[in-house]
Amino acid sequence: MHDLLKGSFGFHSVELKRLNGYDNVNYLAETDRGKYIFKTYPFTSETFDLVQAETEILLALQKNFKGRVPCPEPFEDGKYVKLEEWEGQKLICRLLIFLEGEFMGNRKTSKVDFQDLGTFLARLDLELSKAKSYVIQSRKWEWDIQYLELIENYIEDIPAGRDRNTVRYFIQQFDENVRPQLSSLRKSLIYNDANEWNILINKDQHISLIDFGDLAYSPLINELAVAMTYAAYDKEDYLDWSLEVLKGYHEKIPLTEQELGLLYYLIAARLCISVCNSAHARRVDPENAYASISEENAWKMLYAWLKINPKAAENAFRLAVGLNPWPVKTLDESLSYRHQFLSKILSVSYSKPIQMENAAFQYMYDAQGNTFLDAYNNIPHVGHSHPKLVEAGQRQMAKLNTNTRYLYDLLPQYAEKLLSKFPAPLNRVFFVNSGSAASDLAIRMAKWHTKREGIMVMEHGYHGNTQISIDISDYKFSNPKGQGQKDYVLKVPIPDAYRGKYSHELENKGKKYAAEAVKLMGKFNHPVAAFIAEPIVGCGGQVPLAAGYLQELYPEVRAYGGLCISDEVQTGFGRVGDHFWGFEQHGVVPDMVILGKPMGNGHPMGAVVCTREIAESFEKGVEFFSSFGGNPVSCAIGLAVLDVMEEEGLQENAMVVGDYYKSLFEQLQQHYANIGDVRGSGLFLGVDLVKPGTKEEDEQLAKLIKNQLRENFILISTDGPKDSVLKTKPPLIFTKENALQVVEEMERILIKLKR
Repeated sequence: MHDLLKGSFGFHSVELKRLNGYDNVNYLAETDRGKYIFKTYPFTSETFDLVQAETEILLALQKNFKGRVPCPEPFEDGKYVKLEEWEGQKLICRLLIFLEGEFMGNRKTSKVDFQDLGTFLARLDLELSKAKSYVIQSRKWEWDIQYLELIENYIEDIPAGRDRNTVRYFIQQFDENVRPQLSSLRKSLIYNDANEWNILINKDQHISLIDFGDLAYSPLINELAVAMTYAAYDKEDYLDWSLEVLKGYHEKIPLTEQELGLLYYLIAARLCISVCNSAHARRVDPENAYASISEENAWKMLYAWLKINPKAAENAFRLAVGLNPWPVKTLDESLSYRHQFLSKILSVSYSKPIQMENAAFQYMYDAQGNTFLDAYNNIPHVGHSHPKLVEAGQRQMAKLNTNTRYLYDLLPQYAEKLLSKFPAPLNRVFFVNSGSAASDLAIRMAKWHTKREGIMVMEHGYHGNTQISIDISDYKFSNPKGQGQKDYVLKVPIPDAYRGKYSHELENKGKKYAAEAVKLMGKFNHPVAAFIAEPIVGCGGQVPLAAGYLQELYPEVRAYGGLCISDEVQTGFGRVGDHFWGFEQHGVVPDMVILGKPMGNGHPMGAVVCTREIAESFEKGVEFFSSFGGNPVSCAIGLAVLDVMEEEGLQENAMVVGDYYKSLFEQLQQHYANIGDVRGSGLFLGVDLVKPGTKEEDEQLAKLIKNQLRENFILISTDGPKDSVLKTKPPLIFTKENALQVVEEMERILIKLKR
């Protein structure tokens, strides 16, 4: 290599030091004529043309940017790019004059530095816009944001399922928000790689750029997106630092409202490109540490980016360039519009309702630009807008959506996968389109199978909104505005180990409640067809059924000729953490199971799972048919939910995070007498609020905490007979960090109340 340099450039002395590189080999050459960078690339005709095109652009830039961008040095024959043989390998070679300065990555930067960077990049882009290069213009590669789809090939190189799906989410957001507008954006040659290891600041505080290998013909706004990403990704306040680059750039090249509206998604896209390329490089060349130099910061920023409402980011960008934020309807206007067409019986959450616009995983975004941590909604089981579910639904909807009277393999495939999660006796499934419809069907099937009418239900139980579901839901029929208890319905006391009649007993609480239920069943006027209960009674205040209760009661119900139904609409699909189904915590196997909410992550799905015997009995009656139950789109989404749970280990996450979350509440309980009980398991928890020194429910405190948390951008709700129990049942991707945030905010509220 020394001889090659001496012979090609006429140096008398050369000392070489190999430098870090991404996909080529570079050397620092100290010669008798000064310092240079000698760059080599494995030969392909495409690479040769690209290096030649880059060199021509660098030469053109020397007129106005000499000393601020690399200057090519010609070989002795006058050429700037040549092919050379080295150790049996054909290499593309060129020489650049060394630029002096300190890498931005090695110095403490100020906001002024980043404004200067924005200004410098804008000046450079104005010059680059004059250049033409059909070689670069035809280039399509994975470091150009407009071709984001190219990195999808690298997603599987990312080890963790949750990380993979975070990237998929942002790619979907790009496809939804950016791709339709790409053709209408200003395009130009851009530098495309303003990261802290390509930016030099010299002794006069002037900025220089090295490494023009990422030149691209791309939307102009992508230049800014790249620079803003790297300006912020190693900081704490990502938006604050990135805005400085934006301000400097906008002074020279005013940005359009369209471009500002896309920046949030373009920055996320660049982060996705970075982490995907790092993962791919690590797989193909584990020894190349340089390829992953920015990976940790990129992942950190990508997850922080999820916490930023896209509207908040866009409004920050607008304010930075002197534009007003987008106007938003007032709360009164939104409520008035809603009530023009919808009954006020359709309630809204919180004293101050929220105007929601978007959501992602465990975060929800309102119209004002606020981000809420969702510690409440159990319907988006694996997370809001989960990309795998969105894709599954879109793909299948574009292919086939019909009813179960036609044959399609998705139906038995999903049924097989779902039933594999159940004990062997539960091996038949009937699909419907809601948990309410499932409750309705289960009662119909139980009555048909047993030829009986009586239904035994749980105090405070809730099973849906159809007429039959309401008839068997104490939460509804015992409401002062309810329809009252039907004569065929037997209500038994909730086996509440904290507040119930046997709460002072040291042991066997569940058995005593069960014995009481058996007595009531024996005296009931209607032979019982079925007993239905949730393993944790949600509307009762997140009350777990006392230990031993179902083990004692199920055999007695069956001895009386009835069936046992477990309502798993809220507790199922791994939410309780230690088991996939709530009934498994009680060591029992029901005859029928009701499913809903989490099955489709918000897509309307429900099901009844039962034994072969019950299914065959039901087959002798009138045909069962559900227009939407088990349709191909629902099956595709249902399969995706189960796949994501496995890929991301969400049941285990529910257990680990749930145990931590519960322990935080229990620690809080030790210091605040307002907390009477902490109960539940996994990510299905209740905090029972009481008046100190008693078990008297404190619904006012519960309401205050719920609404104060809402003001602090945390969503939680209340339940129980007196609405005095804080309930938290977040998406299963909830983290320990999220749990700590909820409990710390709750403690701040309690501290204020003590003063």
